[in-house]
Amino acid sequence: METTSDYGAFMKRFILPPVSSPPGLPLSSLTFAVKDMFDVTSYVPGFGNPDWERTHSEATSIAPTIFALLKAGATCVGTTVMDELAYSIKGENIHYGTPRNPCVEDRVPGGSSSGSAVAVGTDCLGSSRIPASYCGIFGIRPSHGVISESGVIPLAQSLDTVGWFARDPTILNKVGRVLLKSSNIAHVRPTHVIIADDCFPLSSIPYEVLTHDIIKAVKKLYGGDVIKHEILGLYVMEKVPSLIHFMCKCKEKIDQIYNIPLAALSCAMQLLESYLRTTFNLDLIPCVICSLERRYEFKQNHGKWVLAVKPNLGPEIAKSVEEALQTTGENIDTCHSIKKELRAALNALLGVFLLNLPPTCDFLTSHNKKNDFGVLMIPTVPGPPPEKQTNLSQRKDYRGRAFSLQSIAGMSGCCQVV
Repeated sequence: METTSDYGAFMKRFILPPVSSPPGLPLSSLTFAVKDMFDVTSYVPGFGNPDWERTHSEATSIAPTIFALLKAGATCVGTTVMDELAYSIKGENIHYGTPRNPCVEDRVPGGSSSGSAVAVGTDCLGSSRIPASYCGIFGIRPSHGVISESGVIPLAQSLDTVGWFARDPTILNKVGRVLLKSSNIAHVRPTHVIIADDCFPLSSIPYEVLTHDIIKAVKKLYGGDVIKHEILGLYVMEKVPSLIHFMCKCKEKIDQIYNIPLAALSCAMQLLESYLRTTFNLDLIPCVICSLERRYEFKQNHGKWVLAVKPNLGPEIAKSVEEALQTTGENIDTCHSIKKELRAALNALLGVFLLNLPPTCDFLTSHNKKNDFGVLMIPTVPGPPPEKQTNLSQRKDYRGRAFSLQSIAGMSGCCQVV
């Protein structure tokens, strides 16, 4: 039940004190809440759906990520509301309500970690990017595989990561040093900050508005010579040869008024959710693969449960789950190849991915053996958060653009800071 102070963010309230409390622990006096898909001893992770909670048992251990925060001196204060089965970006839940966005109360908080973003007291654990952007806080999606996902219900494990939020970038950094086990990493000066010019038309906010303050800050801190520009879609198309698998299917449409990626989308439409039909950006090709892989792995993880239990799901979630259950393993090997090639392509552009920069836009960051340290700047979301009760399936352009922006980090496995 919502209270005045928690914005409807919490599923369950409880106190897990620090494992120990010697002086000098990095997270002493900080509190956090976890998304309702993490194992907490003696609680059932509800996965955003009452039928899931009803048909699953209490956890017999605690997720290693939560234990690491407790060991570092933090206190866990409960679990938070999330989108059903983690299968939405809106932040609405027909069973448990929609956490109120503390920045714009008539707008959605973003998902699937809706309650985690709203409930930030000092820091919260959960997925990031869209909720962080909508709620005006800091968030990070760490590189794939660098933080344990044990004790976390999977959505699509080849894409999943454990992220966290904070209002204060200093706390975001402290939590990162604990979870990444990197307390001795020093600040690194970027050698180049690359602005992905073709990604900004995906946002309804003008390019100058999005980039002005960041460019000004970069010039002040590091000088204007570090700023570079890139047409990221063209770069990816050139450096990821396995995309030919999709491009060749639609070569007959190349002479039409649509661009080649849109033709590829048309040919691969059976692999896509319908909302991608009107999105025209080159970077949507990785989104094609991301959507396919997410659906396929969701089916592998939860398809039998869905068919056996027939859970009560919200209309949009039910549609997405139904489409996932119809997905086959066709082209999955190509998906894996594209992911490897995309990671290599971004490594060549930036390096081996690390982290650390401020909000407003997203950043993919890296350094390589040449002592280069690159930062890629892209929009976080296509625009302000949608109003509550908006059917995003009717806003094909918005949802498609949002997923195209997410697919860059999602498919490459690199970190992203909001």
